[in-house]
Amino acid sequence: MVKLLTFVTVTLLAMSGTSNANIDLLPVDDIVGISFWVISMGLLAATAFFFFEIRSVASNWRTSLTVAGIITGVAFINYLYVRNVYVSQGEASILYRYIDWIITMPLQMIQFYLILATVRKVPKSLFWKLLIGTVVMVLAAYLGASENIPSMIGFIIGIGAWVYLLYEIFSGEAGRVLVKIGNKPMVNAYVSMRMIVTVVWAIYPLGYVFGHITNSIDDNFLNLIYNVTDFINKIVFGLVIWVAATQNTTPRNR
Repeated sequence: MVKLLTFVTVTLLAMSGTSNANIDLLPVDDIVGISFWVISMGLLAATAFFFFEIRSVASNWRTSLTVAGIITGVAFINYLYVRNVYVSQGEASILYRYIDWIITMPLQMIQFYLILATVRKVPKSLFWKLLIGTVVMVLAAYLGASENIPSMIGFIIGIGAWVYLLYEIFSGEAGRVLVKIGNKPMVNAYVSMRMIVTVVWAIYPLGYVFGHITNSIDDNFLNLIYNVTDFINKIVFGLVIWVAATQNTTPRNR
């Protein structure tokens, strides 16, 4: 395990070094560029933290914490690329973000299944509902944003999938399992994660409307908004799970 953690950390640090050649191109007053740097460093730190903490929590929480690390790790790698594009060209297409989202958003949604499964048996069907629903949501948005289908059609399908996911985690299969659970740390984590998926994720379709349907906001401003949003959506999301995991861990469980 120590070797694995060392490998992951060294790999991420080595990859972060690939951006150093462009650092002199970033003006100190470039808020968008600085936001790329801040979120990149935050994602790197969060990834290392989650992986190093895996052995410090109860065994039934390790899968959730591993997935949290994968989410921030994938986002970090994609941010390195998008950040370099922005620094070298002065702009970066929002479409690059879908490389991140098509992986990280489905993983975030299945976290609801994973944390419920730490305290009771959960139907496997819930896993597939959350996974497929999120893939449909992101894929529809990408096809609309890239104009492979009409933007409005992509928006309608994406919103429909998001509403379905909200139904599942509030009143559907996941919501019904939650009300039967008396584990307070797990319930608190679930509620916090649900709030992020409801409130913070709402920023993405709003950005889609103003960035792709009405074209009233340019990509640079959207990148700034999305960078701030991703800090909460990925790093805070993972920390919420870590808190619940530590609260459900005793020295005997480690």
